[in-house]
Amino acid sequence: MADLQFQEFETKQFIVFSLGEERFGIDSLKITTIDRMKTITRVPKTPSYIKGVINLRGDIIPVMDLRLKFNLPVAEETDETRIIILKLEEVSIGVIVDQVLQTIQLGGEAIESAASLMNSTIADYILGIGKVDGEIVTLLNFEKLVKI
Repeated sequence: MADLQFQEFETKQFIVFSLGEERFGIDSLKITTIDRMKTITRVPKTPSYIKGVINLRGDIIPVMDLRLKFNLPVAEETDETRIIILKLEEVSIGVIVDQVLQTIQLGGEAIESAASLMNSTIADYILGIGKVDGEIVTLLNFEKLVKI
């Protein structure tokens, strides 16, 4: 049964990506670009999960490695590795993911609360849990995630 807080949640489109075997979703309205890996320039004295910055069409954008942010093992970069550029209010940030998989649409009835995950490392960053074709997609709240 879907959580009551999501019942009035209109249908939204999410981009689904993977980190290892896990599936995560981001509200597509927050995404400006999905790009192949680029040269990342390291910035001194930043947290380890901030890989550095990229120059994207003249804009300097910080890039976060979600594997490091979620305390997951480091993975080798592949041809499928992507940087998803998000626009949150007036700030853009890139996040490195293993692979972008698909676009899905979810309504409130297909999203449940993540209250049962409250002991998880990433519980503070979870908007809810979506169910798509029998698979679980963890929907991330990037506004909370990018607060450093």
